[in-house]
Amino acid sequence: MDGTAFDQGYRAPQVCNIVGITYRQLDYWARTGLIRPSLQMASGSGTQRLYAFTDVVQLKVVKRLLDAGMSLKKIRQAMEILRTQLESESPLADVTLLSDGNTIYAAHSTDEVVDVFQRGQGVFGIAVGPVQRELEGQILALHPDSDDPSVDVEAKAN
Repeated sequence: MDGTAFDQGYRAPQVCNIVGITYRQLDYWARTGLIRPSLQMASGSGTQRLYAFTDVVQLKVVKRLLDAGMSLKKIRQAMEILRTQLESESPLADVTLLSDGNTIYAAHSTDEVVDVFQRGQGVFGIAVGPVQRELEGQILALHPDSDDPSVDVEAKAN
């Protein structure tokens, strides 16, 4: 896709439908600065907010964090921290977020995951699959003549 279908802008009723939130939530989030429409703010009676596709993506992320059990207060704090760290009005476009329900982690790359609330404190992560494959290879190397690497080493020695 060339992206032009996504560049048109979205009015509040469309955004609410796409994201799965109420107009009241959208209005509150815009007025309080959680996610503001980047194409057009409402400027009095009769004008409508116009959201860019990236705004809708960020709103959907906020909704998913809420659905995962994060409080709006924590989400708001995380957004402010990320805006400051990334110096961006659209901080969710630049990271992958992970949550355990208690905190929010931001993955800036496959090598860097940070605890947002600890102001960038690194988090140590292990992908279990590669570790398992590495160990299987090491065990096979220890027992090259065995078809079953789980054979007890002591039983083999006797």
